[in-house]
Amino acid sequence: MAVRAVRGATQLEVDTREQMLDRVTEMVTDVMTSNGLDVEDFISVIFTATSDLVAEFPAYAARQLGFGEVPLICARELEIEGSMPRVVRMMAHVETDLPRSEITHVYLHGAAALRSDLTRVRAVPDAGE
Repeated sequence: MAVRAVRGATQLEVDTREQMLDRVTEMVTDVMTSNGLDVEDFISVIFTATSDLVAEFPAYAARQLGFGEVPLICARELEIEGSMPRVVRMMAHVETDLPRSEITHVYLHGAAALRSDLTRVRAVPDAGE
């Protein structure tokens, strides 16, 4: 079994605890479903959030999904002028039999615009985008 990295990102409409938990839960669940993963397949997860998100830790949503024994960490995303606001990103290290070329990265809501260059992306824009 190989160790692979899988990426995800989502954008919140507002900085509330409820939306942080909902959007991060959706992102983590979608990464799992898109790649055939269970919690036991995760080695570690790094979450980053833009500085305009302060209502809740993104990792708390993963803890509620059963990631209690998986090392998780939250960090601040770089503040680059003109970058997308209210974005949570994740990079998960997983054990999987999938070749690197078959890993599906997940970009949800406004974050769907971040990585149009990747060939295996599950992008879900917000309605009306």
